Amino acid sequence: MAQKPVVIIDPGHGGPDSGAIGTNGILEKDVILAIAKKCLQLNRTLFQDSLEIYLTRYTDTLVSLGTRARLAKALGADAFVSLHCNQAPNEKAQGFEIFLFHGQGNPKTTVMAANLADQLQQRLGIYDRGIKYANFQVLRDTHGHCPSLLLETGFISNNVEANYTKRTESQSAIALALLQSLIKSFYDD
Repeated sequence: MAQKPVVIIDPGHGGPDSGAIGTNGILEKDVILAIAKKCLQLNRTLFQDSLEIYLTRYTDTLVSLGTRARLAKALGADAFVSLHCNQAPNEKAQGFEIFLFHGQGNPKTTVMAANLADQLQQRLGIYDRGIKYANFQVLRDTHGHCPSLLLETGFISNNVEANYTKRTESQSAIALALLQSLIKSFYDD
């Protein structure tokens, strides 16, 4: 591969939009920003900058959904990953979910999603709720430009998962799983 793959990591929400609020008071926007920043750090320290990673936000600011997708297009992204934490009225709901755009049709996206699911489930033991399809704007707007997926890391409405997600070690583990799945997707073809 002549050029490093360009990856846009999109920590959802931000600013006045906190996203989900965990049972332990953690805010989705803070957790996923921490995971995204861990991706930058681990890419540098463990993987010698194998990926060229850009975040859609580096601080607690609100970036519009359209701007997030436009960034991926402007940078000629090879992959777009939007990060979120899930929430449900049922506090027993658990696990991660990976969403792809309806009719994505891009085999690279399917491979990336399968690699990520494998890392999260096999390596970290997080319950796999499956790969699903949705019409989320960030997926719709990046469709046809690059493989894109949206990861719901777990349910912060579940006390066990909220406490897991709050820990710095867990945020690093999720970031590492994401990086390993992306590197595998780009370099193991």
